[in-house]
Amino acid sequence: MVGKNDDTRVATGVTGLDEILRGGLPESNLYMLQGAPGAGKTTAALQFLRAGVEAGDRCIYVSLSQTAAELESIAVSHGWTLDGIRVEELSSSEAIHAGSDQTIFQTTELRLDETRNVIEQAINEYRPHRLVYDSLLEIRLITGDTPRFRRELLGFKSFLAKRNIVALLLDTKRGSESDGAEVEGIAHGVIRIDKSLDDYGPIRRRIEVSKMRGVPVADGYHDMAIREGDGVIVFPRIVPGDAREVPAPELIKSGVEKLDEMFGGGQEAGTTTLVIGQAGTGKSTMASLYATAALKRGESVALFLFEERLETFFRRSEGLGMDLRQFHDDGRLIIRDFNPNEISPGEFAQIVQTIVQEEETRVVVIDSFTGYLNSLPHRDKAVRDIQSLLKFLARSGVLTMLIVAQHGLLGENVDIDVDVSFLGDTVLLLRIEEDEGRLRRNITVVKKRHGPHDLDVHELFISSSGISVVPYNPLPES
Repeated sequence: MVGKNDDTRVATGVTGLDEILRGGLPESNLYMLQGAPGAGKTTAALQFLRAGVEAGDRCIYVSLSQTAAELESIAVSHGWTLDGIRVEELSSSEAIHAGSDQTIFQTTELRLDETRNVIEQAINEYRPHRLVYDSLLEIRLITGDTPRFRRELLGFKSFLAKRNIVALLLDTKRGSESDGAEVEGIAHGVIRIDKSLDDYGPIRRRIEVSKMRGVPVADGYHDMAIREGDGVIVFPRIVPGDAREVPAPELIKSGVEKLDEMFGGGQEAGTTTLVIGQAGTGKSTMASLYATAALKRGESVALFLFEERLETFFRRSEGLGMDLRQFHDDGRLIIRDFNPNEISPGEFAQIVQTIVQEEETRVVVIDSFTGYLNSLPHRDKAVRDIQSLLKFLARSGVLTMLIVAQHGLLGENVDIDVDVSFLGDTVLLLRIEEDEGRLRRNITVVKKRHGPHDLDVHELFISSSGISVVPYNPLPES
């Protein structure tokens, strides 16, 4: 419709989806929600109607494919009720079969007319503002061919428009199929849910607003999940330009004077540092060092663990003289411990963004970035996706430290599964070498985009008394 309704939006009730839609669905229009069975269409539809009930709207769920008991079961699984939602269950409605005494087999036209009449009668009686129609598959089967199905859909759209109803039509059909494009052209907007299952791990779900007339949307795929109690949750992709530009403050220091000198006095806020090394070189120790220094300055720090347990992290830090529990207890050290296989790139980015915005975080550590990548089915794509998050953090004036593991324990020819060197403004390389029966840790700043840095190799000492960096001197020959 045109006119005043164009500026009026209705909330979808799905967390994150309204952000993608820039405020919600334009009123008094017909929309299609597409997806395979199990993708989350029914759950999202119930959220749409529940949001309507909260807004004081009259809501109706017209079901040709599910019973009222099945809908009630879905609602109960999330701790919801269907209070305020009228369920018109046509699959078992006697009205569809009434008036046909010729044979037990109804003609297509008769079944279609009876179904349409029952639906229109329910709408005229209840006068809803929001409607869910579940699903188009049954009408497609009754009509039997695309032209008839299209005419039926056009008639239904006109019927709803005259009553200022915003309708969500559920469908398993995709635009790539024969009649998909024609049918989708009737709808004011089309939202698609994509569900995929990799060789290992949970189901991955994504959502896309493939069409929305007259409304700017965040196009492309966005990660989503179905959570008990929350229903469908959408994680909009990070838009770096949305971050508030923060003026560059003073250099961020580690608290170890020689290490700061290697960086030309310290590290710049709004940059990304890759801490690269083999097992045992001190990568996580470097992260703890910068986190401790920032916390002692009164700043907030966020730490995201993908390999190390929280208690292990605390004990390791305490063994190096860094007591971080107190900062965690007072809320200035925010730690999230993830099961890598249970989080998508979109959800992770949203968690980081929210913490940085709400807590005004100055230092973010991802330990390890390698563990994060290993949890995802398409690591090359994940590396590209995280660039948006790093740009957002940079605009927010955050120093981001990515812990990157190399293969092997000792020796040459070490490697990294995925090339991530282009992500870092600064690269800190840690190595272990065997020298005259002794293992020595080396530390080198091999790259720094902003300002001068020391290219010399230094030796790193890690002990219970703390961390120190000294110039590297070869052991004297015996």
